[in-house]
Amino acid sequence: MSNKHEAPTFQWSFLHPKYLHTWIGVGLMFLISWLPYRVQRFLGFKIGLVIMKFFKSRKKIADRNLQLCFPEMTGGEREAMLKENFEHMGMALFETCMAWFWPKWRIKKHMKFVGFERLEQLKASKKGGLVLAVHSFNLELGARAFGTHTPGYGVYRPNTNPVYDWFQYRGRTRDNGAIDRRDVKRMVKEMRKGELIWYAPDHDYGRHRYTWAPLFAVEKACTTTGTHLLASAGQATVFTFTITRDREGTGYTMTLDPPLEAFPYDDEEAAAIYTNKFVERSILRAPEQYMWLHRRFKSRPDGEPSLYD
Repeated sequence: MSNKHEAPTFQWSFLHPKYLHTWIGVGLMFLISWLPYRVQRFLGFKIGLVIMKFFKSRKKIADRNLQLCFPEMTGGEREAMLKENFEHMGMALFETCMAWFWPKWRIKKHMKFVGFERLEQLKASKKGGLVLAVHSFNLELGARAFGTHTPGYGVYRPNTNPVYDWFQYRGRTRDNGAIDRRDVKRMVKEMRKGELIWYAPDHDYGRHRYTWAPLFAVEKACTTTGTHLLASAGQATVFTFTITRDREGTGYTMTLDPPLEAFPYDDEEAAAIYTNKFVERSILRAPEQYMWLHRRFKSRPDGEPSLYD
């Protein structure tokens, strides 16, 4: 097994029978990727509704997040949003297959790129770029599609299953590079060389390099200061990136917004507040496609009760 900063490589131990289920699972992913896109979308939405029926704890968390973020939303509106949300969750299973196994031409066939001419301006400036994204259900496919246009580096979390981790890394580096989320030094180094780094700052990563910042109606959301660290240390231009599934069922729109000219490089708390404004704007482009199932507000200031009891 590799150390924490090395790319995973094939090991003969991967052929041990205890990993047979992983090989079968990845083989099924490969076969599924050959299905027509509309078939995958149909099956994904149906599977998502099955997940909603049987994984009631996740539905409860998603419902609570919607209550906290949008207190003005009625119960009926939340239920409708949850139904769509779980449909998109099911589709995400198929999009992972697409991201790992589709050829480049098939990825591009279903993608509409908006604002990506700005990357030419970045290249001309010879500065690196920090591209902020949020954890929408289609982020796996979005990262692969981004690389088919302009390769860069994604920040990833190694999987504890070494065989799955090897396949995951191979899938995510077909058109891009990938850097272990703990290897901050390399992220900074690549940006200083003029490369792109994608980073998703919207989850609750715990009380480590964090501050409290507003997010929707929650006044104090535990927010990583990693965005400020990477942007300032990497001397990078900060962009924001969103991918949304088209309601027509034909593909996706990938939007690269103008650089964040007012990003506060010298103030990590102000940067967290500024970043959460982007997170809100990005989520609102397609709130039904966001990963509401995570306990986004699990960390609370000292003395405050849990928001999920």
